[in-house]
Amino acid sequence: MNGEEPMDVEPVEDTTFIRPFIITGGRAEPLRAGLRLETLVVAVGVPDESLTFERRHIVAVCEQPTTVAEVASRVGVPLGVAKVLVSDLVVAGRLDCREPEELPLQMLERIRDHVRAL
Repeated sequence: MNGEEPMDVEPVEDTTFIRPFIITGGRAEPLRAGLRLETLVVAVGVPDESLTFERRHIVAVCEQPTTVAEVASRVGVPLGVAKVLVSDLVVAGRLDCREPEELPLQMLERIRDHVRAL
């Protein structure tokens, strides 16, 4: 052969990719409206085994107040998925959200950088 792969070999698919709609149970809209990129969320309690992997990871990330945009970046999910999951956790009483009155420039720059990283 000339070093090329045979034509009948199918490309190997990345089996670690999970489609976002599977993580959110098919939902695209958060249960709690009004979550913004700069909304701060903080864990109420510690993550436990009753939560799915992504939700448990979010609660762990939110041990300290964290913006929704930063949650998306640190958990590695699209922003829309993060909003749905964070909303679920707020409704379930696992996260508390706080709307900052005015964000400092440093926080806005961090949010911008995290959104760009997505």
